[in-house]
Amino acid sequence: MSSLFTKIAGGIGCTVLALPLLAVVIIAALLGGLSSGGSVAASPSKQALADIPAYMLALYQRAAPECPGLSWTILAAIGKVETDHGRNPTMVSSAGAVGPMQFLPSTFTSYAYPVPPGGKQPPTPWDPTDAVHAAARLLCANGARNGKNLRQALWHYNHDWAYVDHVLAVAADYAAAPLAPNSATAKAVVFARAQLGTPYVWGGDGPADGGFDCSGLTQAAYRAAGLTIPRVAQAQYDAGPRLPNGAQLAPGDLLFFGTGPRNVTHVSLYTGGGQAIDAPHPGAVVRQGPARTNTASFQGATRPSNRGAGAR
Repeated sequence: MSSLFTKIAGGIGCTVLALPLLAVVIIAALLGGLSSGGSVAASPSKQALADIPAYMLALYQRAAPECPGLSWTILAAIGKVETDHGRNPTMVSSAGAVGPMQFLPSTFTSYAYPVPPGGKQPPTPWDPTDAVHAAARLLCANGARNGKNLRQALWHYNHDWAYVDHVLAVAADYAAAPLAPNSATAKAVVFARAQLGTPYVWGGDGPADGGFDCSGLTQAAYRAAGLTIPRVAQAQYDAGPRLPNGAQLAPGDLLFFGTGPRNVTHVSLYTGGGQAIDAPHPGAVVRQGPARTNTASFQGATRPSNRGAGAR
């Protein structure tokens, strides 16, 4: 175990990440699949990348967090079924629905506020940013939050069960197959899950210290998997190997946060399905919640298992 002096000299920092406390999820979550049409944080499939305009893909991904637990693939599938992602030249239905997500103006008004970044003032269903964010809010209000009743939410969007099935099928096609953990990363994830509820202790490496801090937890998880990684978050980030921006995440990947690549102050361990485990801050406990890779503080991910056993 590293001495406290070494930890201090190494610049340990675990900033606050406000992740909601969740119960331990079943091991199937390692595969990241959701019956609701794909993982919340699913990577785009080849079909999605070929079919969805880049600006619309980014918009669907940016708007999905309006509804916790909603996959961007659902918004993308609605956009595809309704107007082929805005490619329909008129975007006016016989019922009077308008714009890329086909809102009745009266319905849109109920979900238009607050105006999202980049939206119009006043908001309009013709604007893609306004419309996609409003669609996420409408779905959330009708059962999509945390996947509680996604089918019912989609039926409220368009009162047709065949439409619901069509949207879910397109959503499934838009999600790339999740990456399964290898034996080492599976062990790291299992170890991290076993620590849920353990107190956060600054500089902590485990039970002997009364708990973990963020990088102490990730180092211990990989030690349990037979891999050696550095002690502090910045050093773990520097050790890599880093994943390209936008790469599909796999269980066991380390996610790094801070104000820049030379000021990494927090690390979490990705567990699949858009979730990660971390030791967040003093007064908290080890917990699991959204991976938060869509935040400004996210600096990138590494895959320590690619370095091999015993790597330093």
